[in-house]
Amino acid sequence: MTPDTPASPFEAIRHEAADGNEYWSARELAPLLGYVQWRNFVTALDKARLACANSGQAPADHFADTSNMIPTGKGAQRRVADVHLSRYACYLVVQNADPAKEVVALGQTYFTVQTRRAEQADELAGLTEAQRRIYARYQLADHNNALATTARTAGVITPQDFAIFQDRGYRGLYNGEGAADIARRKGLRPGQRILDHMGATELAANLFRVTQTEEQIRREGIQGREAANAAHEAMGRDVRQFIIERGGTPPEQLPTPAQSIQELQRAERKRLAQGPQLGMFEEELLTDD
Repeated sequence: MTPDTPASPFEAIRHEAADGNEYWSARELAPLLGYVQWRNFVTALDKARLACANSGQAPADHFADTSNMIPTGKGAQRRVADVHLSRYACYLVVQNADPAKEVVALGQTYFTVQTRRAEQADELAGLTEAQRRIYARYQLADHNNALATTARTAGVITPQDFAIFQDRGYRGLYNGEGAADIARRKGLRPGQRILDHMGATELAANLFRVTQTEEQIRREGIQGREAANAAHEAMGRDVRQFIIERGGTPPEQLPTPAQSIQELQRAERKRLAQGPQLGMFEEELLTDD
C-alpha cells in the first residue's frame, strides 16, 4: 500500500485474536454498513447465519456470540450483545445487507474478492505457474461468456456494444487503459488476444472484475447500455483499488509472460503425451477456447 492510499474501512476494523485468527465485530460493522439501529442489523445477521448453515458450514465456526461493555453517560456502563465474525461471515452479512445502502456495494466487493482469493488459493495449490495461467484463462473464458449473457439482458446487444462494454471494464482496472492500449503496451500483433498474454496474477484480477460485474448486473437489475458500461468500469476501479490497498501490483505494471497460453498448452500436451490418461480437470486445462 502506498503512503497516500487510504486503507479500506473494512480492513481498518479488522481485529486479530490472541491465537492469530482475524475477526470483525458486528457492532463495528453495522454502522459502517449504514445501519443506525442494531435491531435492523440483526436481520442481516440472521439471514447470514442461515446462508452459512445452508452452505454446509457450521455457523458457530464463523459467528461467535459475545458481549461488550459500552459507556452510557456519567461514567456508567451497560453490557450489549455482539458477534465476532470471520471473514466468511462478513462476506455473508454484506451479501444479505440492504443493497440500497451505497457502502454495502463496497463491502460486497471487498469481502467477495477476499473470500474468492482464499478459495482460489485452495484450488490452485500444487499447480505450476503455467498450469495456474491455463486454469485462470479457462475460468475467465467461461465467466466472460456468462457476463456477455447477463450484459445482454441489460441492453448490451451487438458485438460492438459488448466490445465497448469490455473496454470500459479494462479502463477501470487498468487506470484508463483500454484493450487497444493494453495490447500495444504488451507489444502484441493484430489478432493476438490480450488475455492469452497475461500471467496468473493479472488473469485473476480480470476474473474478479468479470465475476463481480456479472453478479452486480443481475443483483441490481441494471438496465441500459451506458448504465452497464458505467457499472463495469466502476467495478474495475474497485478491484484495482483493492489490489493497491492490499499492497499488490497494479495490473498494468505486471510483466507480460514470454509464452502465450497456446504455447503453454502445447507444452503441457507434449509433457503429458506419454503419461496416464488425463483426468477431467487436466482436459479442461488443455482445451482451446
